Amino acid sequence: MSVSHRPLSPHLGIYRWQLTMALSILHRASGVFLSLGTVLLVLVLLAIATGQSEFEMIQGLLNNIIGQLFMLGWTVSLYLHMANGLRHLIWDAGVGLGKNIANQSGVFVIAFTVIATGATWALAIWSGS
Repeated sequence: MSVSHRPLSPHLGIYRWQLTMALSILHRASGVFLSLGTVLLVLVLLAIATGQSEFEMIQGLLNNIIGQLFMLGWTVSLYLHMANGLRHLIWDAGVGLGKNIANQSGVFVIAFTVIATGATWALAIWSGS
């Protein structure tokens, strides 16, 4: 095998982290996490269709601290992926591609994610679910 003397592409370590870069990575990660949550949703629906004892088993898994943290992460992923996806749709239309507006829309994505997640969990706790 011959050794190539071509330059290598730059590594992430030389770039200064930006909000748009971090949200891009989080968008991909939230998509993966949403897939895992969808598998869990299918298991819950199967447990409901199968019978009372299976549903109680799944409910027991989700009512402990690990299950609650998973559901919190799934809720965060849902709102982050949705808001960032809408942001990308707007970018696809050619709107909001400037540096300042891209950063402002990134802050909006984070704020929306936090507020929507908090509201969802507050409503769930308030309703006694």
